[in-house]
Amino acid sequence: MPWILLAAAIFFETIGTTALKASDGFTRLGPSAVVVVAYGVSFWLLALVLRVMPVGIAYAVWSGLGICLIAAIGYLAFNQRLDLPAVLGMGLIIAGILVINLFSNAAPH
Repeated sequence: MPWILLAAAIFFETIGTTALKASDGFTRLGPSAVVVVAYGVSFWLLALVLRVMPVGIAYAVWSGLGICLIAAIGYLAFNQRLDLPAVLGMGLIIAGILVINLFSNAAPH
């Protein structure tokens, strides 16, 4: 169950960050409202996860996958280009998350 909640927290965080870009510096009301609600839900879900998962593990997965998803959304939705070092760096982030989940005894399985 904590992994499902963490996935939902990541989903809402990416919604919030996408809306943050679309809010144009909080000058557009609709996207600005989405930012507040989505981040609120994301942090609430993350707080629930932290009841059963170590903060370092939960935050590493939450922030790492959020970074990679937002970079993909930026590429697809906002036409933001990624160079090779950026793509390689995100590959390393994903590799780190896999190592944590597959081999660490600190992560709940």
